[in-house]
Amino acid sequence: DLELHLQRCQQLSVTVLTDHQDLSNTELKTITNSTAPQQYRIRAKLRTYKPQKLHQSVKLHCSKCNSLQEVPDGDAFDFILQGSANTAPNPELRNTSWYESVTWTTQDQKQREIAIHFVKHDEMLQHPEDTLLMIEGGTLKEIWKLTKRFKCVIPVRSAEDDLELLDLSAPFLLQGNVKYYGCKQCSTPKPMKSLSSMAAEQQPSWEPTEIAQVLGIELLQYVFIMKFTLVDETGALNAYLFDY
Repeated sequence: DLELHLQRCQQLSVTVLTDHQDLSNTELKTITNSTAPQQYRIRAKLRTYKPQKLHQSVKLHCSKCNSLQEVPDGDAFDFILQGSANTAPNPELRNTSWYESVTWTTQDQKQREIAIHFVKHDEMLQHPEDTLLMIEGGTLKEIWKLTKRFKCVIPVRSAEDDLELLDLSAPFLLQGNVKYYGCKQCSTPKPMKSLSSMAAEQQPSWEPTEIAQVLGIELLQYVFIMKFTLVDETGALNAYLFDY
């Protein structure tokens, strides 16, 4: 557990970074006065690290515009879903040549209308573990139930002549317990009929990268970022960890 490990590091009098064993130790003052890139081996104390909570280290990164953003919480997604539920599914967008639709009205006070569109392959429905489906009007709880059974779930809403993705503040795709997001700045979302080309493939894999490409989405990647402040008798040095 990295958090416990870091706490132990702070308790130790000296932390040794063991990379570059062939190099002799260099003082931090020398490193800060040098031009990058160089390779050094240091002997230093860990003064602080950020963020303090490990889950805050996970961000979303766009490799195209190089932007970093916080991972939205479930409440934000739920709010977007509630907003999209106000738009009733369009009956004319059901049961097309490439997906089969099922609709029902909930028994609660709101009486939401829900539509699920199962994408077909060779005019047949696939096994649940191989199926991509699109859902209109579902709640967060209902969507998570579907992700447990089906391979891919895409939340959508009815537009005038086709289904479309929700606001890109919401994940455009859910697979298992992973939410996939698109960059608002770099994406140009396409209508859902763009997926019909994948459905026509010999064996649709429904890989998130391929789905993103077909839908005009610049996929954001989850990255792990931390900042460490290291000190010795000669000075301090900020070290940054950035990894996929």
